Amino acid sequence: MALLRVDKVTKRFGGLEALREVSFAVYQGQIKALIGPNGAGKTTLFNLVSGYLLPTSGRVYFSGRDVTGYPPHRMCGLGVGRTFQHSLIFEDMSVLDNVAVGRYSRTRAGLLAAFFALPVHRREERETIKAAEEALRRVGLEQRACDRAGTLPMGERHLLEIARALASEPQLLLLDEPAAGLNEAETACLAEVVRRLRADGVTVLVVEHDMTFVMDLSDEVVVLDYGRKIAEGPPFMIQENEEVIKAYLGEELEDETSVES
Repeated sequence: MALLRVDKVTKRFGGLEALREVSFAVYQGQIKALIGPNGAGKTTLFNLVSGYLLPTSGRVYFSGRDVTGYPPHRMCGLGVGRTFQHSLIFEDMSVLDNVAVGRYSRTRAGLLAAFFALPVHRREERETIKAAEEALRRVGLEQRACDRAGTLPMGERHLLEIARALASEPQLLLLDEPAAGLNEAETACLAEVVRRLRADGVTVLVVEHDMTFVMDLSDEVVVLDYGRKIAEGPPFMIQENEEVIKAYLGEELEDETSVES
């Protein structure tokens, strides 16, 4: 059974059709990539899966359950974590506190318990810090726990966001352009972290424009173009697909050729 299944999902914004009957599945233990030109509908699809948008039609299933229309906090509680295309960190907070924020979706003590520092609140605070420290260890940032988040370079900021998502103990991790703005060394480090997470049992769905990163890392790739799925399969098949080359990969090659000439 698929961990995530997107079934004929369509999304319209007024007269604009951002997605048209897109279907695919992500299975437990996979690293699956979602690629396509700018405006292809990738982030819209992420927002539908994570509960930030409602589909116009079609259904989303997670662990066999119909979760269409579930809000983000409920999707997080079920085991769906995500990062965002633009860095969303609290720069004046410590690295550890940034990650702890991602853990609070798992806490149950209310405002009164926190105000009166009741045992249940103190216990959850200890568990939150422990989980945040473990998430930092998993992405290799444990030595930066006490540093101010705003001092981190771009590569470590991306890892911090992943750590914050991991603090909620996701089964499925959605990564929205995690390699954007990274240099070659930072991208290689990121790829190694994602592989380790998969080895630890985390399933990954990633949106990315870096084709080297995608093709080296992914088990399968889904290609969108103008809101339609035009191809799906292992990387070597995607690289040889004529429609993909024309719609996406070919555009990159043409741009590179024009620059060189």
